[in-house]
Amino acid sequence: MGARRDSASRASSAPTVAIIGPGRVGQALGRLLARSGVRIGWVAARSRSNARQAARFIGAGRPVTLDSAEVVHADVLLITTSDSALAEVSKALAARRDDWRGVVVIHTSGAWAASGQHSVLEPFRKRGAAAASLHPLQTVPSREAGVRNLIGGFWAIEGDRKAVQLARQWARALRGSTFALRSSRKPAYHAAAVIACAGVVALMEGSRRVLGRCGLEPKQARRVLQRFVAETAGNFAALGARRALTGPAVRGDWATLRQHQAALRELAPDLLPLYRELNRCMLKIAVGKRFRRTA
Repeated sequence: MGARRDSASRASSAPTVAIIGPGRVGQALGRLLARSGVRIGWVAARSRSNARQAARFIGAGRPVTLDSAEVVHADVLLITTSDSALAEVSKALAARRDDWRGVVVIHTSGAWAASGQHSVLEPFRKRGAAAASLHPLQTVPSREAGVRNLIGGFWAIEGDRKAVQLARQWARALRGSTFALRSSRKPAYHAAAVIACAGVVALMEGSRRVLGRCGLEPKQARRVLQRFVAETAGNFAALGARRALTGPAVRGDWATLRQHQAALRELAPDLLPLYRELNRCMLKIAVGKRFRRTA
C-alpha cells in the first residue's frame, strides 16, 4: 500500500504538459514522452478535430483549441508548431497571463532561439517563464516515422537553465544524447541540418533523374542510391571528409570531368552548375584549393 501511495504521489506532483500545435514532431514526441511517464494534460490545435486526432495518436491529453482557457494553467508548454507560426502563437499565448513565473516553455524549432537577444519566446520570458529549445537532429517525414526515429537520437538544446534541465531530462528519457548551442548560432545550426538532410535528398533526386536517363526505373534507382549513399555516410563518419572523398576531381582526372559535363549538358543541363560547384568543393576538401574553371 505504501509503495502504491508513493507512486500516486509522484504522479500527482509531476508537472503537467500542454502540447501546443501538434504536427508530426509534436505528435511523435508527445507519444514518446507519454510512454515514458511524462504527464500530458492537454493537446491544443487550431481546430478541435485536429486536436482530437493528435491526442488519439499521442495516447494522452485533453484535446482543446489554442484559445482554450485551460492550456495556460499547464506547468510546461511544449510548443511544436511550424517555424513560421511559432512567433505568432508564442506572442498570443504569453499575452493571456501577466505572470508566467514557475512555468517552463520549450519549443522544438531548429531555426529559432529560445533565449538570448532574438528569443522567439521572449514574450514568456518577460513575464517570468523559463524557456528552452529542444530540436531533434533527425528527419521526421511522418508522425509514425518520428516515433521510430526520435528514440536514441541527437538533440540540440539552448535556453534558460531550468528549462534546459527539463529538456535534457526528456532527451535522456528517450535514450537520446544532447549537445548545447549558443542561441545566436541557431540559424547557422539549422542551415547545417538542412544541407545534410534536405540537401542530400535533392542531390539524390538529381542523381536519380540522370540514372533514369540511363535506363534505371525510379524505384530501382532509389534502392541503388540508398546503399551507395549509406556507405558514403558511413565512410564519412569513420574516416572524415578527406579520406572518404573519392571521384575524378580528387584524382585530377580532367578528361573524365569533361566527359561528365558533356553528358550532363545533354541529359540534365540544369544540374551542370551544381556539378561544377560540387567539384570545386571536393577539390578544396582534398587539396585545399579551389577548382579551376578549365575543367
